[in-house]
Amino acid sequence: MPQYKAPLRDMRFLMNEVFDYPGHYASLSNGGDATPDMVEAILEGAATFCEEILSPLNHSGDLEGCHFDNGQVTTPQGFKEAYAEYVAGGWQGLSHPKAYGGQELPMSLNLIKSEMMGTANWSFTMYPGLSLGCMNTIMQYGSEAQKQTYMPKLVSGEWTGTMCLTEPHCGTDLGQLKTRAEPQADGSYKLSGTKIFISAGEHDLSDNIVHIVLARLPDAPKGTRGISLFIVPKFLVKPDGAIGERNPVTCGSIEHKMGIRASATAVLNFDGAVGYLIAEPNKGLEAMFTFMNTARIGTAVQGLAHAELSYQGALPYAKERRSMRALSGKKDADQVADALIWHADVRRMLMTQKAFAEGGRAMIYHAAQFADHMVNGVVEGNQAKQEAYDDKLGFFTPILKGFLTECGLEAANLGMQIFGGHGYIKEHGMEQIARDARIATLYEGTTGIQALDLLGRKVLLTTRGKCVREFSGDMLKLAKAHLLDGGPLGKMARSVAKRAIQWNVLTTRIMLRAAKDRDLVSAASVDYLMYSGYVMMAYFWALQAFRASELLASGQGKEPAEFYKAKLQTAEFYFERLLPRADAHRTGALAPSEVIMQMDKEHFSFT
Repeated sequence: MPQYKAPLRDMRFLMNEVFDYPGHYASLSNGGDATPDMVEAILEGAATFCEEILSPLNHSGDLEGCHFDNGQVTTPQGFKEAYAEYVAGGWQGLSHPKAYGGQELPMSLNLIKSEMMGTANWSFTMYPGLSLGCMNTIMQYGSEAQKQTYMPKLVSGEWTGTMCLTEPHCGTDLGQLKTRAEPQADGSYKLSGTKIFISAGEHDLSDNIVHIVLARLPDAPKGTRGISLFIVPKFLVKPDGAIGERNPVTCGSIEHKMGIRASATAVLNFDGAVGYLIAEPNKGLEAMFTFMNTARIGTAVQGLAHAELSYQGALPYAKERRSMRALSGKKDADQVADALIWHADVRRMLMTQKAFAEGGRAMIYHAAQFADHMVNGVVEGNQAKQEAYDDKLGFFTPILKGFLTECGLEAANLGMQIFGGHGYIKEHGMEQIARDARIATLYEGTTGIQALDLLGRKVLLTTRGKCVREFSGDMLKLAKAHLLDGGPLGKMARSVAKRAIQWNVLTTRIMLRAAKDRDLVSAASVDYLMYSGYVMMAYFWALQAFRASELLASGQGKEPAEFYKAKLQTAEFYFERLLPRADAHRTGALAPSEVIMQMDKEHFSFT
């Protein structure tokens, strides 16, 4: 199994030399404590925890999996101790208010910490990770009493949280939701129903689990307009904050999964479980989107994480494993054969992994600054600021989640391919990365759902293309200074400018055709998302390349010259070998929906 090493040099490059995180933090009302020294201490501390504690448990956790016995779930050996260290280190409260025991540092630092944790051990990261959305939901929509009751223990990590949406008969289509909430005389509710696919729904890591549950009131309107949101703790909480009696919410079973086997995915049965309403009746779905958007950005990190981990496993193998001679002549003449890394096709696969990992990291670190500003708006009580950055983040979210998880899956498969047959064998751990990566394109909204959210909701309905115009404007601004340059940089700049214009034209063409063809949006959406992802990543690779070139020329960079040369070479590879994929997706997005919809459903098979 690859032993994770935090890519701190690349992280520092993005934070300090590309996105000016020090200046960014200085501009935030809650960024005063995020000094360069503090940020560096957090990066180093998180890296040590992930490399020494979490990474060694990744393979063993997969082999052992979780244990289920009569409603109780036991996590793999070492997980409970690792979680105790996580809590003792204060990692859970990194970006949450000091009023509830947190450190109140910017949200981006939590995302960067989550990247390291997720790459080292994604299954483990699921347990504290699900709490983030729970806390954000309670903070934004909960009453003061609810905040005082639940936030301190959630922030410390002594309690964990979940998100309970999916039911056996419905997932994405929440309008079919059947879980009932009956009002009680004391103002509480009793919830009855079954929820499935609940990550971290039951485990032995924390003293209590706070479930955030969607359910219907007796007089609720049909469909999504009649859904309310409730807090349902595993153990009821006494007025003094102590844990009380067990709430009748029980784990009926855990799923036997393809991957992330050390993360417990539970079936939860609510049998008159006591719950407390969050926000207004029948407005639960709106509040839940806070949770879902948080979770989706977290899942985008998973795409980056699996690309990075697979690359870290494949690279040393490609340097050490020997097979045949390079076509351009002997490279390791004193050896029986040349190392795999001398073969162009192996380099193609390694470069693809590297480009996806580092390009995805840049995309996420940029979006993380939007998250900081959005949270800052909440802290300041500035609704306009909050909504403005929520809109910006809303455009990025489906692209990050949909595109980067597809890239992560491809990178994970390439890692197996580099190992050849050995990649298919458990002992090397490469097949585990591929299995773990597969879920990322499915949960928190499949790639298809993200695509519909992007094209149907964000681009066409909500903004009528404005979100694309705004980002493509940034692309043109970046490209402008280098349009007349020679060499690779000029070529990148002209490509970015071309794609910015092309993206807008594509959007307009789809918008006009969709008015007459109702199936077009669904038919075109995934190709549109993938096109958008490749073009957006091109912008961030150009951004990195231009900055690396400046630092290389000035000699002012904090890294050796070889680091910046590698950046430029990876950027060139992306533009020459990966960005052209966007053309196929563009062609697919513009193809008529009739070629998909014309076949009679009975004619899909003639068996």
